[in-house]
Amino acid sequence: MIADLFDTLKQGFTTLRMAVESANDWVNSIVWGPPFMVLLVGTGLYLTVRLGFFQFTHFRYIWKQTFGRLIAGRQERRQEGAISPFQAVTSAMAATIGVGNIAGVATAIVLGGPGAVFWMWVVALVGMATKFGEATLGTHFREVDANGRISGGVFYYIEKGLGPNWKPLAICYAFFAGIAVFGIGNMVQANTLAGALESGFQVPTWVSGLVAAVLVGMVTLGGIKRIGKTAEKLVPAMAVIYVAGSLIILGMHIGELPGALATIFREALGPAAFAGGTAGAAIRFGIARGIFSNEAGLGSASIVYAQSRNTPVGQGMWAIWEVFIDTIVICTMTALVILVTGALETGETGGELASEAFPKGLPGAGGYLVLIGLILFSYTTLLTWSFYGEKSWEYLSKGNATVIVAYRLVFISIIPVGAIWSLDMVWGLADTLNGLMAAPNLVALLALGGVLAKLKVDAMKSGKNNGPAHTEPTQRDGDGE
Repeated sequence: MIADLFDTLKQGFTTLRMAVESANDWVNSIVWGPPFMVLLVGTGLYLTVRLGFFQFTHFRYIWKQTFGRLIAGRQERRQEGAISPFQAVTSAMAATIGVGNIAGVATAIVLGGPGAVFWMWVVALVGMATKFGEATLGTHFREVDANGRISGGVFYYIEKGLGPNWKPLAICYAFFAGIAVFGIGNMVQANTLAGALESGFQVPTWVSGLVAAVLVGMVTLGGIKRIGKTAEKLVPAMAVIYVAGSLIILGMHIGELPGALATIFREALGPAAFAGGTAGAAIRFGIARGIFSNEAGLGSASIVYAQSRNTPVGQGMWAIWEVFIDTIVICTMTALVILVTGALETGETGGELASEAFPKGLPGAGGYLVLIGLILFSYTTLLTWSFYGEKSWEYLSKGNATVIVAYRLVFISIIPVGAIWSLDMVWGLADTLNGLMAAPNLVALLALGGVLAKLKVDAMKSGKNNGPAHTEPTQRDGDGE
């Protein structure tokens, strides 16, 4: 009887899982279908035009005001905030530089051909304007509670920028983000981290899960300041190591590099691509994986950018810099290594393709470069996404301390579960939830395009990258916080 009951429960669970997967596939086909892709790219294109092609016409100025100031040691405190401008951008990059830069690029090439890389570049170029908008508006409309804690992001620029009648849209965003964090920001990252440690160093997945939970808890329980301090050390180090290793491989295969670049352009724009129907696949998967890589349009990074001691437009420039480094530099490195080493011909897909390419290009060290990259990228993604989720539930609960503590405990406790479970369904749900997050954000960005343009114009007129006088955080009534 017990065996029959167990079989019945197992069959019921299987049926339920199939129903959930089927429903999710249907929603996903809408969320990430062609119309939504057009909306994502179209928003970036609209903001690019609305801002006077700012990311292109002021590219050198943007670098001078961001990385140039950092190198010169002039990242002075320019506005009230919890973390420095560089800590804010590295915290945002901690969430974006990850699986998408390795497995995501490889998947785009396998499904869309080398031409997909070109469309990843395109979506990044217009995505710079999208992310500029998210960072600028997130910082401009941020507020500080009675305890001095700063909050900002999509929910605040929807509610404050569009007015209280739009608050249901802000709540929708916070809800989708608060749920998505347990998938793409937690279990998926824990599973990737544990898988890399198991395949490369034979560490049992349950051990990796427990250790990761402890290490994440040690940082996240210290709040955004501790996350920022960790990110500003780990993110630049791992990015430099990954890019340096990629450049060494490309240098060793310099003869194949022109051909690889020619293949990318030919399969994206050449007559054969359109005649053979491969152009559609290249566009589709290039755009999808490009968005997955830099998260421009999701709005999540606005939550951490709002914590910066910087002016709105000043932090928006850092967001442009972030997208450039993330997609134009790091994703391009991954793609070119795959192409010049001939790894694409092995028939591998996703992360396995990248894991095949780097050892081929750099025997011995190449495999460890990918493994260490996946481990560190996944760990830092866990840190920043934990903060995204915390701020989402804080907004939904109006700062209820019990809800926030409960969220932190649940987030940390789920990490070991993600490390040992098969996550095929979680990947699918996470992808759908990311798309649902993007919808309210894109509506807000389009509606606030005029506000964003004015902030940019006022900042540039000042000649010192200072935003308008009213950009200081506003005091919020306690609301039980």
